[in-house]
Amino acid sequence: MHRSRLGQIIIDCSGDLERAAAFWAAALGHRASTLSDPQDAHYRQLDVETDQPRILLQRVEHPSRVHLDIETDDVEAEVRRLEALGARRIAQVRTWWVMEAPTGHRFCVLPPQRPDFAERGGLRGH
Repeated sequence: MHRSRLGQIIIDCSGDLERAAAFWAAALGHRASTLSDPQDAHYRQLDVETDQPRILLQRVEHPSRVHLDIETDDVEAEVRRLEALGARRIAQVRTWWVMEAPTGHRFCVLPPQRPDFAERGGLRGH
């Protein structure tokens, strides 16, 4: 048995990441900051309350869009559960999977991103 929940909302930005971060920070009322890992230089995060899903902006090469990240304590089990619902695997990136819903929407399934996952993880899957 594993658990999963909405972990992050990702705003994919095909243009100027700093300009996008400034806009979304002002629009949503949160400060934008960089992530500490040098591998994450193409991200900015909005500093939201710890009990809310994270909001990240990501510089991308494809058209701008928004996608969701589902965090889980068992990535492979959650991916299989979502495949049974009609989703399909698109690509593995580091420790997570990019997937596509039957509706064509892309989303990611990744390990826990927020520190309260152990206490507040959501849906229980099989």
